[in-house]
Amino acid sequence: MKPDFLKMALILGLLSCVGPFAIDMYLPAMPAMAEDFGVPAAMSQYTLISFFIAFGVCQLFYGPAADMFGRKRPLYFGLVLFLFASIGCALAPTIEWLIGMRFVQGVGAASVMSIPRAIIRDRYTGTEATRLMTTVMLVISISPMLAPLAGSLLMAPFGWPSVFYAVAAATVVSLLLIRFALPETLPAVNRVPLKLRAMFDAFKVLFRDSTFMGMTLIGGMGMASFFSFLSIAAFLYTDYYGLTPTQFSLAFALNALGFFVASQFAANLCERFGGVAVVKWAVTGFSLAAALNLMLNLAGIDDFVVLVVLLLIANAFLGLVVPTTMVLSLDDHGPIAGTAAALGGTMQMMLGAVAIGIVSAVFDGSPLTLVAAIATCGGIAALLFMFTLRQSPHSMAT
Repeated sequence: MKPDFLKMALILGLLSCVGPFAIDMYLPAMPAMAEDFGVPAAMSQYTLISFFIAFGVCQLFYGPAADMFGRKRPLYFGLVLFLFASIGCALAPTIEWLIGMRFVQGVGAASVMSIPRAIIRDRYTGTEATRLMTTVMLVISISPMLAPLAGSLLMAPFGWPSVFYAVAAATVVSLLLIRFALPETLPAVNRVPLKLRAMFDAFKVLFRDSTFMGMTLIGGMGMASFFSFLSIAAFLYTDYYGLTPTQFSLAFALNALGFFVASQFAANLCERFGGVAVVKWAVTGFSLAAALNLMLNLAGIDDFVVLVVLLLIANAFLGLVVPTTMVLSLDDHGPIAGTAAALGGTMQMMLGAVAIGIVSAVFDGSPLTLVAAIATCGGIAALLFMFTLRQSPHSMAT
C-alpha cells in the first residue's frame, strides 16, 4: 500500500472511532450507572437510544453540509460539540441529564460517521474504495476490542465519569488530526451550492435507486444486529452469566475479532468475485449462523461458549457485509457522495435505534431475546438482498 493510502486510512479510522468509543467504552459502566442513579436498567439503556437517534438523524445535515462547505468545516463543528457534550456527560447529576447530554453527543458524533465515507468516495471508487474502507474498518475494530476493557479499567479506580473524560481527551486528538494531517478532499469548485432544492433532489435520486436503498438496508440489518447486542450485552453477560466487568470486556472484544479479521479480506474477495457475490455469500453465512444460534437456544442448549462462538461467526460475515455494502451504495453517486453517505448512515442508525428500543423493551434477562433479534436481522437481510438483486440486476452485475 502507498504511504498516502495508509495515512488516509489511519486518520479516517481514528476519526471514525470517536463515535464507537462513546458507545463501547461505557458499556461496562451501564449497570453501575443505573445503580448509582437509583434507576432501573431500562433507564440506562435510554442513554444508548438517545445517542443513536441523534447520531442517525443529524447525519442528514452533515452530509449536505459536507457537500456545500467541504469536508473539514462540518467535522470541526461536530467534534467541538461532541467535546463539550462529553464533559457534560461526566458531570451529569441525574440520569435525565445524562440522557440529554448523550443526545448532544450523538449530534456531534454524527459528523464522523458520514463524512469519512464521503472522503473515501472523493479519492477512490470500486475495489480501491473497498480496500480503503476495510483498512479504515481495521482501525475502527480497535474500538470494540479495546474500548470496553479500557472503560472497565478506568471505572474501577475513578468511577464511570472518567470514561467520558477519556472520550473528551480522544476528541481533542481528533481535532488536531483534522487541523494538521487531514487534507480537504472536496475542492471549492466541486461544492454544491447551499440550496434546499438541491438537497431534496439528491434525496429523491437516492430513494429511487434500488441498489442504494437495498445495500443501505442490508448493511442496516447488520448494524441493527450489533446494536441489539450493545443494548443488553452488559446486563446479559454480568447478571445472567455472572461475568465481571473486565470479563465482559474481554468477551465483547472476542465478538469483535471475527468482524475485524474478516473485513480485511473484503477488498481481495470483491476484486476476485465482485462485490455483489461477496454480499450474497456473506449475508447467507450471517443469517445461517444467527438462525443456528436461535435454534440451539430454543432446543434448550444454553451454553455461554456456544453463544459467543456463533456470535463470533456471525460477526465475521458482517465484516464482509458492512464495508462492501457501503461501497456499493455510494459507487454511482460521486457528485452527491456526502448526502448519500449521510442518508445511508441515518437510515442505518435509525434501524439500530429501533432495534435497541424493541430489544430493551422485551428483554427478560435470558439470551433468547438477543439470539432471536439477531436471527431476525439475518433473515431480513437475506430477503432484502434477493429483492435488491431482482429489482436492479444490471447495476449489480459487477
